[in-house]
Amino acid sequence: MSIGVLSSTLFGDMFGTAPMRGVFGELAFLARCTEAEAALARAQARAGIVPADAAAAISKAAAAIIEDPQSLDLQRLKRETETVGYPILPLVRQLADRAGDAGRWVHWGATTQDIMDTAVVLQIRAGLELIEADLTGLRGHLATLARRWRDTPMAGRTHLQHALPITFGYKAAVWLAAFDRHATRLAELRPRVLQVQFGGAAGTLASLGPGEESLASRAELARELGLAEPAITWHVARDGIAETVQFLALLGGSLGKIAYDVMLMAATEFAEAAEPFVAGRGSSSTMPQKRNPISCELILAAAKALRQHAGLILDALVSDFERATGPWHAEWIALPESFGYAAGALHQSEFMMGGLIVDPQRMAKNLGMTHGLIVAEAVMMGLAPHTGRNEAHDLVYDACRKAIERDRTLYDVLLEASEVVGPLGPEALKALTDPANYLGAAQAMVDRVLAGR
Repeated sequence: MSIGVLSSTLFGDMFGTAPMRGVFGELAFLARCTEAEAALARAQARAGIVPADAAAAISKAAAAIIEDPQSLDLQRLKRETETVGYPILPLVRQLADRAGDAGRWVHWGATTQDIMDTAVVLQIRAGLELIEADLTGLRGHLATLARRWRDTPMAGRTHLQHALPITFGYKAAVWLAAFDRHATRLAELRPRVLQVQFGGAAGTLASLGPGEESLASRAELARELGLAEPAITWHVARDGIAETVQFLALLGGSLGKIAYDVMLMAATEFAEAAEPFVAGRGSSSTMPQKRNPISCELILAAAKALRQHAGLILDALVSDFERATGPWHAEWIALPESFGYAAGALHQSEFMMGGLIVDPQRMAKNLGMTHGLIVAEAVMMGLAPHTGRNEAHDLVYDACRKAIERDRTLYDVLLEASEVVGPLGPEALKALTDPANYLGAAQAMVDRVLAGR
């Protein structure tokens, strides 16, 4: 039986995705470790360290494992990993056995962490490709929402109270702008993160000879795998791994922001938006009328888990000397799970934004529920040139209080205030108390976010 939601039969496709499990699953990790070992043999053959025929034999044996990791003796691998503490030596033994005489050249000059770190970087590369594809899809949905609802007024809320009018397109564009920045972050972090790791026992490559000679293996290995070559070994400088998880946590936080907004907008008292309708989705076992915001709830849970892993991965940065005694292991938990939760949250967000149900009539009703009070600032700013800002504030404040106490419209109350209607006139006052006339630069900012799409 599985432990945890990412590998759960019941919850796995709610909190995660099958493609991301395919990248970070255990068999995929073994395949990437094997890929790194084979690439090392080929790189060292080109550098004149390993015989070319040995590299070819190792690559052939590795290819069979990469194609079918289950062809490994997994029980033996498990037993020996529990003894050694790491899976690389047990894996090397099986690969060497398959390579015959060439097996003595497997893992030449390498150490366990070289192979595991390089394998993880290969997983990160594949994982980021999946994240990028989903991120692109989500940005497309958000752009569609921003464009479609650019001019649709709704109540802007601060501290859960009516503040000033906005448009729903503006809200969607605010969401979109955050994910545009995440796309930029993703592009920027790749060169820092997608670097090969190969340093030998203490990171100096001493077993391969002095100076530049030993670096030829690393350069060739980087070329073989399509990764960048670092200037110096990074096995105890884990900032690249940590940055990756921080990026995923930031992504999760922004997804959580959308989920929180939509969840509140879907509340019965607001009813301005709802998740896509699917028969039976969000049903209650006892209340037939319920339609719970399932995607929002899953996204918010994932965002919380990602935040926790962001802290855990920062702990893993603090390692001792030239080989960490424990912090590295924390990455084995935080990194794959972070990719899993991020993929799941993105998947739920794409589903939700791709079919979001928007109710502009309810937005208009909610906007008007305070009878014009939401644009009290507009009246104050319109009156201020005639009376001064402080006096305008006090006059409108007094009118707002009366409108609330007497359940009247702000416009009707202001019509009775000669200090207000005198300088402005009824028509100007009518325009100032119409929320649709007080949207500021909301639409212009939407256009800026959408520019070039």
